[in-house]
Amino acid sequence: MLNIEHLTKTYGDKTAVDDLSVRILPGEIYGFIGHNGAGKTTTIKACCGIIPFDGGSIRINGVSVAEDPLSCKRILAYLPDNPDIYEFMTGAQYLNFIADVFSIGRQERATLIKKYGDAFELTADLAQPVSSYSHGMKQKLAIISALIHSPKLVIMDEPFVGLDPIAAHTLKQIMREICAAGGAIFFSTHVLEVAEKLCDKVAIIKEGKLIRSGTMDEVRGDASLESVFLELEDRD
Repeated sequence: MLNIEHLTKTYGDKTAVDDLSVRILPGEIYGFIGHNGAGKTTTIKACCGIIPFDGGSIRINGVSVAEDPLSCKRILAYLPDNPDIYEFMTGAQYLNFIADVFSIGRQERATLIKKYGDAFELTADLAQPVSSYSHGMKQKLAIISALIHSPKLVIMDEPFVGLDPIAAHTLKQIMREICAAGGAIFFSTHVLEVAEKLCDKVAIIKEGKLIRSGTMDEVRGDASLESVFLELEDRD
């Protein structure tokens, strides 16, 4: 589903991502872990075709992000760590705008908006302007907008920040549903307990370099993910 091979991205003299290779298969929830500045967001933005990269390749369903970004963007969803939403719109207007971008039919969008609006307890607030939303409500709206075109690959940067426990639980369920239907999830998080319980596989990155990856059992062994992460951070 997502194949990152020898990805390299530099900013001047700084190498933000250094020869990174990660493969996410259909049906997998793949966690991406590292300290602030490790290269997680840069990797994610490169995968979504937002920023160019200097070396390596990224393919989604076999299609090159660099060569055919539009085809890739049609089947993926991107949720940034701090979503920018048009605050002059109502929630419903914003979701319909996103549905228009992806050419989603009226009946299909209505069904999906109600499904996810109800799931995140946001339906009653969709008639209100986004400017009146709390941070958590904006995060829910951004999640719904990412799901509105039924993506095969969902890429998220710290998706649980700002969500209350019920909304976080709902998102976890939806992530599992997407994977059960043959999709895949690639997301970064600082909440190691969430990654440990939710992810099928995990990659740990430090200073742009991959320092460990594999199934959750392979990465953590007999220890917790937190202890393995802290040990790797200290050792490397």
